[in-house]
This record gives sequence, structure tokens and C-alpha cells, in this order.
Amino acid sequence: MKSIIWDWNGTLLDDIDLCISTINVLLQKRELPLLTRDLYREVFSFPVKDYYKTIGFDFSKEDFAIPAREYIDLYNSQVEICSLHHPATDILTHFKELGFRQFVLSAMEQSMLLKTLEYNKILHFFEAVAGLDNHYAVSKVERGIQFIQQHHIEKDGATLIGDTTHDFEVAGILGIDCILIADGHQSEERLKKTGAVVLQKLEILKKVITV
Repeated sequence: MKSIIWDWNGTLLDDIDLCISTINVLLQKRELPLLTRDLYREVFSFPVKDYYKTIGFDFSKEDFAIPAREYIDLYNSQVEICSLHHPATDILTHFKELGFRQFVLSAMEQSMLLKTLEYNKILHFFEAVAGLDNHYAVSKVERGIQFIQQHHIEKDGATLIGDTTHDFEVAGILGIDCILIADGHQSEERLKKTGAVVLQKLEILKKVITV
């Protein structure tokens, strides 16, 4: 049976504006240059600690855990204002009706991931969801390996759908196909450099993934 493993932030959940406003609060507090939407999509990366360094955080002056905690507290307090990307529910329904197994693999902390999926009324679409056990968004690789084994996901029939170069890297290590959506946290130009299939919008998936 074919499977789709969905990324959450930026792929199904349209949270880019919240992420930009949240990181800008932290940057302003430290008197660092703020990010525009275009600049954010050029510098955001995983692990997020490296991204923080790129935009000016100095971890010789403070431990990474301090801004990481500030960010998560601010983000979590407002994440319910974020909506799904417009066709997300329709797309999930489409693949459910075609008989695909659907999962979520996210860098969001597990309990928060479940909460946000439930709040957006789409948790029922997924056979299982996998977030991380902390708030540091280091990598989804180890969690993905465990997830595929635990749920007996057939690699040759699985596709990871995400919005970052890290999603492509994760898919490569897991040994599954990858499709990137250029409507999230990284620019289309950055995504295309991976060599992955890059689509501008979620709805195009209906034409690309078939039974």
C-alpha cells in the first residue's frame, strides 16, 4: 500500500508569518537586524541552532536554550491563529479516498504537534504522527527511521512531502521519494537546488501522485 509522510510546519500548516514575527521579537530584543519574508526564506534552515547563528545570535554570550525557549513559548502562545494552507483538507481527503496511508513526521515537539493537528481538525486523517521529544528542532532523521520501522511503511511506495531542503535530506536517508512544496519556509530556488520534484502549490499533488 502506498504511503504519504507529511511534514507539518509550512507544508500543511501556514505558519511562516508567525515564525517571522516570532523570531523578529527575539532579534529586536537583542538589537539584531530583523528579517523580511524574502530574507527569512533564504536563511531558514535545520538544525535551527545554525540558522540562529546565521541571523546573528551569539552563543558565546547566551546558551542556545535561552532563545530556543523564548521562541517556543511565543510561538506556542499564538500558533492557533495559523490556518492550514487553503487546499490541505481537500488534499488529505483526496488521498484518503484513494486508499493511501497518511502520516506526519515533524520537527515540532510531540505533544504540541498532536495539539495543533487536533485543533485544526485533521488528526483523524493520519494513521500515526511523529514529532520530536524536545523543542530544539535538530533533525527528523532518527525519528523517521524509528517511525518507518514501527509502522511497517513500505519504502518503495512511500513519499515524503515537505517544504525544506532538510525534508529532502531526511527522505534520502530514509530511502523514500520526496516532493517539496515551494509555499513554505524556504524559497523555490533553494528547493530546486536539491534536485527534488518541486511544486509551487499543494493542489498540484493530485496530478503528480497517483495510485
